[in-house]
Amino acid sequence: MAELLPEGLNGVVHGRGAIVALTPVPAEEVDYGSPRQGSVELGRLGNVETGIWELRDGAVLDTEVDELFVVISGGATIKLLDEHRSVEVKTGDVMRLTAGTKTRWIVKDHIRKIYLALE
Repeated sequence: MAELLPEGLNGVVHGRGAIVALTPVPAEEVDYGSPRQGSVELGRLGNVETGIWELRDGAVLDTEVDELFVVISGGATIKLLDEHRSVEVKTGDVMRLTAGTKTRWIVKDHIRKIYLALE
């Protein structure tokens, strides 16, 4: 996958308008609905992957990696299953997720985020 912001070059990506192709979420990750997701890689900062990720129309289950993200449009309810609590995120919010956290992402319309994740 080509990086939108390759190392060594100054550049800009309009995150809210970037094209993110969406595909159905694999059945084993779907909690309910017909969710679709997609991502595009922005580039790397050392050993940190950066990108734009979008999820639409449903709920999915995930096990997180170490990640910091900023919601740039939409919103979601993120159930932190191991902690028995929920967090609401919306445009402008910044959140940290720690590796191994089991989550349920509930999205009524869509969420689009810019993420920085350790691999």
